[in-house]
Amino acid sequence: MATYLPTLKQLQYLVALQDHGHFGRAAEACFVTQSTLSAGIRELETLIGVVLVERTRRVVRFTPLGDRIADKARRVLREAEELGDMARAAGRPLSGEMRMSVIPTIAPFMLPRILPRLRRDYPDLKLFLREEPSGPACEGLHHGRADCVLLALPYACGEVASQILFDDKLFIAGQPGEMGNLTLAMPSSEINETRLLLLEDGHCLKDHALSACARPELRAEATMMGTSLHTIVQMIDNGLGLTMLPEMALKAGILDHTGLVARPLDATNPSRHIALVWRRGSPREKDFQLLATALAEAV
Repeated sequence: MATYLPTLKQLQYLVALQDHGHFGRAAEACFVTQSTLSAGIRELETLIGVVLVERTRRVVRFTPLGDRIADKARRVLREAEELGDMARAAGRPLSGEMRMSVIPTIAPFMLPRILPRLRRDYPDLKLFLREEPSGPACEGLHHGRADCVLLALPYACGEVASQILFDDKLFIAGQPGEMGNLTLAMPSSEINETRLLLLEDGHCLKDHALSACARPELRAEATMMGTSLHTIVQMIDNGLGLTMLPEMALKAGILDHTGLVARPLDATNPSRHIALVWRRGSPREKDFQLLATALAEAV
């Protein structure tokens, strides 16, 4: 057995450097000075007797072994965090710190409705929120940067447990003159693919919308350019086409102060499933289940 073992702090510095690729930014993320972080990684290298990071003035490059050790360090840090999770899970429900990532097509529409109730019902819960697309959110979940993710299914998020909160219907929005009979749902076959504006790659709402329509030509013809639903709504309000919006955005008033109208989408799967997901086997699973129930009730 080795006389000396790496400290969790040294492993944290190594993982931060791999994440940020820059000593200064990694130090900021760890709330230490750059010299402290650099010294900690050098101590780690001396301890295990190998070079983990090649340092030049412009580039930080991990050695192949350094990459493997950093990946292992992530798992060690996550296991260490779960020791604390086990203790919290044995105490009061939904208390202590929890990091939740939320995707951009949910965060601005759902969070204002749910956060006041969570603060009221669970005052001991310190919820840290991060808004990011589904891919980075799921990656952060598996790397331990997040404890749970509020996202829309279906989405391949890896080995996770999940609880569906509710179904969020999809609508077609546009200028009244090209929306047809507003009293009826719009069949996907009536969507003019040359006029359809959707979120750019990286947003799962785009894939949900295209999948719901079951029209392969939409993927080829639709314009993927919007960075947010609010941006797309402004473009549509200026006569640039049509778009698809989730019901939660409409209820939150995204079309207020515009001249746009919306019709429900008539399709095979005209909705997405809003769910809370977490790492399978997490010791805080009961907390996440309770949180999911609270979120569903708040909405």
